[in-house]
Amino acid sequence: MKHCIKRSAFLLLICGSILPVGLQAQEKAVPLWPNGVPGAIESPEYIESYTYDASGEVRGVRQISRPTLIPFIPEPATANGTAVLICPGGGYSHLAIHKEGYKVARWLNTLGITAFVLKYRMPSDKTMVDKSVGPLQDVQEAVRTVRRNSKKWNLDGNKIGILGFSAGGHLASTLSTHYNDAVYVPGVEYSARPDFSILVYPVISMEDGVTHQGSKKSLLGEVPSRAVIEKYSNARQVSADTPPTFLVHATDDLAVPVENSIEYYKALKMHKVPAEMHLYEEGGHGFGLGVSGTNLHWPRDLKQWLLARGYIQSDSVYLFS
Repeated sequence: MKHCIKRSAFLLLICGSILPVGLQAQEKAVPLWPNGVPGAIESPEYIESYTYDASGEVRGVRQISRPTLIPFIPEPATANGTAVLICPGGGYSHLAIHKEGYKVARWLNTLGITAFVLKYRMPSDKTMVDKSVGPLQDVQEAVRTVRRNSKKWNLDGNKIGILGFSAGGHLASTLSTHYNDAVYVPGVEYSARPDFSILVYPVISMEDGVTHQGSKKSLLGEVPSRAVIEKYSNARQVSADTPPTFLVHATDDLAVPVENSIEYYKALKMHKVPAEMHLYEEGGHGFGLGVSGTNLHWPRDLKQWLLARGYIQSDSVYLFS
């Protein structure tokens, strides 16, 4: 009996009903798969864990097996009906959920955008029948969940975007090019296609010499087939139906080469998909909302892009949090 009580408490924790310090949002986390994760393997030793900063605030999370959406709702007076789902990076081994999740969500709120931080599963043979589709299942269902609940959150179902950093950028670009892939059976059919994409120092290619090896190994395994490498090299999967895209990268990025963004931009251009790309001389990898130099101002450029495309209004406040 004691074992059952402990396990129940643990399940409540990882499903988001009880949130660790620093994970509190304006609404409770929403479990993506309340009726069970498709293709899941039960692994009792695979336990979700968090890292914290000196103040006790959550910085990162690992070994996610129960994915959730964490809503950040703007003030009613500024809300404009646009939503953005955020995929933090972390090499498909963990999520930098504060710097590339909560902090970004709070900034988007200042633009009147409703933000959702996606705590997606890490690809793992311990918990997934096919780990290459696990994160895609989560992000497809996340978009469908937001569309299905658009009235509840006062959203325009035609203004739902995806934003991803690093490996989260790979997931966001995978959604943008594989939104129609049948990786699970949706309960009620809603489109998983995002209306726009924002990719920040994204992993795009799975090719050696261009990819981020850690992300590739985590998602595809040690020796992926040629077909799988092609499938998840997302610049090669761009079509005329790929969503309009805003790209950000630093030329001196040694972890995820800038060629990832360049390849994706060229593919978008070839297929006549609206695209804007900002390449900075310096910034390295993982600069989040901007650290110093010219990369500091990429959120301002994104704001202008969102304004030009009608996703925000001109009186939106511009603040960093």
